[in-house]
Amino acid sequence: MARVQMGRTAENPAVGCVIVKNAEIIGEGATQDGGRPHAESFALANMTVSPEGATAYVTLEPCSHHGQTPPCANALIKAKIARCVIAVIDPDPRVNWRGAALLQEAGIDVVYGEGEAEAREIMATFLRQFTNKD
Repeated sequence: MARVQMGRTAENPAVGCVIVKNAEIIGEGATQDGGRPHAESFALANMTVSPEGATAYVTLEPCSHHGQTPPCANALIKAKIARCVIAVIDPDPRVNWRGAALLQEAGIDVVYGEGEAEAREIMATFLRQFTNKD
């Protein structure tokens, strides 16, 4: 899902989110054109059943700061998901482990690194701005 949005999300990275409950996809989304809504918000807005107890798979750590949208980490907490699988921790200093920490503090099991290589490829341009500081 994130791959389809590459180059269409403005300054935001192309991110994908799939929400799974009882081995079935109950919501999915990608960062939309122009960067909003974010993948997690889009997936939660398109739920087929309650996300309580579900697992969210995201290509990038859910944001933890208020920008033009509320924090995605808070949306996942409010949705009462039980687990969040994050492919890549967000290197943006406004997030960088804070989203994951918020989820963990809320009792959500957080797993890192699953699908990391592909997620890094999809978000290479976004990630590069935080790693190539001269």
